[in-house]
Amino acid sequence: MSKIPFAATTPTSVSRVGLKARDAEALAKYYREVVGLQEFSRDGTTITLGAGSRALLDIEADKAAQPDDPRSAGLFHTAFLLPSRADLGRWIKHAIDKRIPVDGASDHLVSEALYLTDPEGNGIEIYHDRPSDSWSWTGSQVDMATEQLDIGSIVAEVPAGDAGWQGAPENSIVGHVHLRVGDPAVAAQWWNTEFGFDTVAKYGPSAVFLSSGGYHHHIGANSWQSPRAGKREASRTGLAWVEMRSADATVEASREDPWGTVIRTVPGQPG
Repeated sequence: MSKIPFAATTPTSVSRVGLKARDAEALAKYYREVVGLQEFSRDGTTITLGAGSRALLDIEADKAAQPDDPRSAGLFHTAFLLPSRADLGRWIKHAIDKRIPVDGASDHLVSEALYLTDPEGNGIEIYHDRPSDSWSWTGSQVDMATEQLDIGSIVAEVPAGDAGWQGAPENSIVGHVHLRVGDPAVAAQWWNTEFGFDTVAKYGPSAVFLSSGGYHHHIGANSWQSPRAGKREASRTGLAWVEMRSADATVEASREDPWGTVIRTVPGQPG
């Protein structure tokens, strides 16, 4: 079994994500069949899914909710981090076999990733990290890029005779969450202040990446679709909350970022 990814070993990391859905059943089916999550439990109108022993995603049903507005603050994507490059190769073969529509694929230097969109418009990233000791830093800034992904090389990591994709393996986690915001500089200041996150990369004035403990990013924030966005409308589908696990926290807490996105904190040690 692969070890827990570096992203989860830092003082603070992403624990899980909550989505609000008009059709929670259909959305849960998508995350089971496409992303490979297992259904853990149901509590009233909420379906909880995860991988191994970790709950990673809560889907809350609200049939009266209005569709998410991609020009508003909210979720850009939830990034599911697989433990190994071979795991990503297995997922790619699964996607090819099942003809799963993919929106894009990129080599980010620190990671290799594929992107897709769920039936209610929520962005998803499926990725693996290159070893952290291979990442290049310029001072406090990590070098990331968007280059062509070598699909063949990743698929070649899957051993001959391998059983193939059996769902998201043990030690799969939510590696990072990328948010739509109205102003990335304001977002950076909030995460710097509220969570002590470091700003580790910027893409001009329109995107910022933040992390704990030297990870390439636990939180991304961009205004590519949402410049000057105001407060989120709670009546819409999409992101309900992001839950962070923190070794410094002693009690569960909840706060809102400048756009009304709910960020929960739960106590927990790294790993």
